Amino acid sequence: MCKGLKTNFLGVELASPLVLPAGVMGMSYSGLKICVENGAGIVTSKSLTKLPRSGHEGPVMAEVPGGFLNCMGLCNPGLEEGLAEIAEFKKLSTTPLIVSIFATGREEFTELTLAANRSSADFLELNLSCPNVFDEFGIPLAASREQVFEIVRAVKEVSRLPVIAKLSPNVLSITDIALAAEAAGADALCLINTLGPGMLIDIYARKPVLYNRFGGLSGPCLKPIALKLIYEVYSSVKIPIIGMGGIQSGQDAVEMKMAGASVIGIGTAIYYHGLEIFNRVNQEIRDFLEESGYESWQAIPALDKIRD
Repeated sequence: MCKGLKTNFLGVELASPLVLPAGVMGMSYSGLKICVENGAGIVTSKSLTKLPRSGHEGPVMAEVPGGFLNCMGLCNPGLEEGLAEIAEFKKLSTTPLIVSIFATGREEFTELTLAANRSSADFLELNLSCPNVFDEFGIPLAASREQVFEIVRAVKEVSRLPVIAKLSPNVLSITDIALAAEAAGADALCLINTLGPGMLIDIYARKPVLYNRFGGLSGPCLKPIALKLIYEVYSSVKIPIIGMGGIQSGQDAVEMKMAGASVIGIGTAIYYHGLEIFNRVNQEIRDFLEESGYESWQAIPALDKIRD
């Protein structure tokens, strides 16, 4: 175990508070395993759908100052193959794993949950943050308190795994959505997902850079927004938060801990710094603990909650 970094998340002991978010390293067991070997304390599968999805036609990623735009289109091998990769990973590692699932409504989320129950995963993530799925009133699923409540409640009725609701920042009030998820029984929250969508234009080709025109923004430019939204949600809910959005360093991770996150996701930073980013951030957290006199990651206090 990493000295000073051991932490507890939903009753499970972690060697490190760092999380590999969904989709960053694909779905192969080897990609997940190498993140553990480099210091990740939890890994997350790609968001899996019932059937395989090829995603959008390329280009699907473009670099911008401070981050990336992406429009992957939820490409994944499908639930059956994804769960097989999870089984292979768990044969080789005791590190906790989050299986992430995506669907367009309550019934399909429930069906995927029943399948995930038979897996060797430790936690279940509901990807509720897609802006392109709408309810009967034309409201995006990610922004519908009613839909989020109904989906989380239905999943909790059948899930054997702790349920994590992954939320979108692209809503009028992420706190309202978080409270709906908590009221429905979510065990934890994951935020934030990508911001936007945004757009880039190739001025010589006179067309959008991304084939799908629009994409979600990730990377270090998101950190101030992520900190603010996590702090607001932390001030209103009583369940733990997986915080992510622009983490590049140990200082970034500690800032997010002080904003109210229990554990911290590292995604785009892998592109900038390689897989060793996990070990580097772990060491920078240890250095901060020693310099500041905190005994452990868990001892770092969050800021006072917002007062009415």
